[in-house]
Amino acid sequence: MPLVESGPEPESATTAAVDPATAQAYWKKTSGLMWTVLAIWFAAGFGVHFFAQTLNPIHIFGFPLGFYMAAQGSLIIFVVGLFWFAKRQNEIDEEFGVQEDA
Repeated sequence: MPLVESGPEPESATTAAVDPATAQAYWKKTSGLMWTVLAIWFAAGFGVHFFAQTLNPIHIFGFPLGFYMAAQGSLIIFVVGLFWFAKRQNEIDEEFGVQEDA
């Protein structure tokens, strides 16, 4: 039993008509944003932890900075990055006219 039955599209389904040059420009901006976010996540996820021993002589609220950044700092960077990514992607979508209807 197939998960999706073949047949005509429902009447409510709409297909965005975007010319290839616009689609290519859209994908270039979207993929650039994606690679930027992945680089930030890599730096926060591995870079901070890699240099944790070097950061430990600095203390914040009685905790070594390396411990604090590994336990809290990288998570804060991830959450802020998610909101920034969503906001920036919505701006790109609106720029190219492919935003979701709210």
